[in-house]
Amino acid sequence: MSFELSAAKPPIAEKRPTTSSHHGIELKDDYAWLRAENWQDVMRDPSVLPDDIRAYLDAENAYYEGLMEDTKGLQEVLFDELKGRMKQDESSVPSPDGPYAYASRYEEGKEYPLFVRTPRDGGEETVLFDGPREAEGTEYFALGHMAHSPDHKSLAWSVDNNGSEYHHMRIRDLDNGTDGDELIRDVGGFAWCADSATFAYVKVDENHRPNKVFAKQPGAEPTLIFEEKDERFYVGVGKSLDGKTIEISTGMNDQDEVYLLPADDVLAKPVLVSPRRERHEYSTIPAAETLYIVTNSDGAENYRIMTAPLDKPQEENWVELIAHRKAVKIAAVLIFQNHMVRLESENALPRIVVRHLTSGDEHAIDFDEEAYSLGLREGYEFETSILRFTYSSPSTPAQVWDYDLVTRERTLRKEQEIPSGHDAADYVVRRLHAPADDGEQVPLTVLYHKGTVLDGSAPCLLYGYGSYGMGMTAAFSPNRLSLVDRGFVYCTAHIRGGDEKGRHWYEQTKKGGKVKTFTDFNASGRYLARERYTSEGKIVAMGGSAGGLLMGASVNMAPQLFAGIIAQVPFVDVLNTMLDASLPLTPGEWSQWGNPIESEEEFKIIASYSPYDNVVVQDYPPIFALSGLTDPRVQYWEPSKWIAKLRDVTAGKSPILLKTNMGSGHFGKTGRFAYLEEVALVYAFALKAAGKV
Repeated sequence: MSFELSAAKPPIAEKRPTTSSHHGIELKDDYAWLRAENWQDVMRDPSVLPDDIRAYLDAENAYYEGLMEDTKGLQEVLFDELKGRMKQDESSVPSPDGPYAYASRYEEGKEYPLFVRTPRDGGEETVLFDGPREAEGTEYFALGHMAHSPDHKSLAWSVDNNGSEYHHMRIRDLDNGTDGDELIRDVGGFAWCADSATFAYVKVDENHRPNKVFAKQPGAEPTLIFEEKDERFYVGVGKSLDGKTIEISTGMNDQDEVYLLPADDVLAKPVLVSPRRERHEYSTIPAAETLYIVTNSDGAENYRIMTAPLDKPQEENWVELIAHRKAVKIAAVLIFQNHMVRLESENALPRIVVRHLTSGDEHAIDFDEEAYSLGLREGYEFETSILRFTYSSPSTPAQVWDYDLVTRERTLRKEQEIPSGHDAADYVVRRLHAPADDGEQVPLTVLYHKGTVLDGSAPCLLYGYGSYGMGMTAAFSPNRLSLVDRGFVYCTAHIRGGDEKGRHWYEQTKKGGKVKTFTDFNASGRYLARERYTSEGKIVAMGGSAGGLLMGASVNMAPQLFAGIIAQVPFVDVLNTMLDASLPLTPGEWSQWGNPIESEEEFKIIASYSPYDNVVVQDYPPIFALSGLTDPRVQYWEPSKWIAKLRDVTAGKSPILLKTNMGSGHFGKTGRFAYLEEVALVYAFALKAAGKV
């Protein structure tokens, strides 16, 4: 089975030319009409989408279904495989907190979890939140906040019912299991205060930007305690692990500002830690009487750790505890009563380092595989000597470990079960390095079945992201086995734009350096072909969101390299989006991509690679774009416009497909099984594009 254009004619979007002028440069857009003028209303109520736009999206959905009709049987087989690797009655390892231990679990066949607790040392379970019951009658059900109060008597929970990420919150009385009458709308963050009755929460504005923090006391109207006036900055709120401090954080991609409040006096004046300044990133960890600060100040590109008295947190009182190291990035920090735990990475491999806060003694927790992933889990308790962490590799299912920070004893608490069976010895994991166009070495994490012949005949799924300093981990994914078991080589390219090799791996791709992300990706594909893991023309590329930008730019540059492109919620209309300051993310993104409104140079930089603006007449491989109508991050019209333009230049000679989820947003369908339906669809496209079915 391969892609053959059917008799069904693809929808052809009407051209309604519009022009705009920026810096004396004319910008033409034939498909700008696909951006609904009432997009903010559509986010809350998809039924108000204008009829002409809905008709076009419906026609695209019908066309993709027609072209993928011959894979329906394959999709069912894939879905059964994917579901067969998922433990039906999955549960988390309980996390202790005072007299109780909290956990979540699924009942067999259910899409959503139960949130439960038991007495700390074991006993009868109490269901605090019944996900399946709460989700009844809803097409979309995405939980946001789930936090029990310090006295264990109340539960704050929020849910998004259409994919717009507008979460509405209620407070539940855990003594009787009933919710209060008040519905708090558009909540973007939450923290309980010390009295277990007062709480702080972030409010999202009409442009979907979290910019205000309110304190809600019993029987009183909410009190505004913080407001962010700069539209580039997003606000968050949280509470320290020791329960004594509320943190209000505000910032954008490369600039931060933090304020502190006592958790027992949330109406006090917030105390500023360090005023915002250009390119200063920092975060804080209040612990007992000390404030720990992770910062890039004074050229600490990969961060260093400072301390200050909690009652004198200003920068003039900072003292260095952990110095900056050029080759080692500090990825995460936990502070317990007697220990600091750091998650670090060096040359795309993570490690955990434990430090005794009094003696300063340090030791690392060691691992043996060639490529692997680690994660820290904070838990609820500050006065503990037990660290919980997760470990996996592309061939090793996820493990949850408890580690005694004093005795250094490891206890395996849970290992991911694969009900249909899995033998790690059947798979090979390699860490390779592809030479980039400028000589840099790009790490690659490669997974393939031991029976796969590496003579260039194997297809490859090449995955990438490469933005915002978000590194891709070498973690286990049972879903990937459906491709690997069918002869695919699965490769994650740790391209520049992520932080796998340190912060510089990201910093050099801002603004004018962004093209390195795309050339790294294509260089990775060519390297895999030279080394006979695959061949040019046998690579199916996949990426989502900013990784969808990667897909669009890479295929514009080297269409012959790919057998197919899977672009999930792709950020492909970069120039127009960065020119539209009304969109939720745009102002905060200018430091990443550039501000084409203010700068002619940055306008030209973005215009040089923006996928939508660089679609040209050439032979494109099969392309499949997926989007969500209520997506607040990458609005539905970006992939819609991109697909319309691609189909126009290819004149129907290549399968160009668009699937728009009309009732969901950035993250697709909710529910652990419903999600797998989309995975099966995407994998069926990959297999079809590669001629493997």
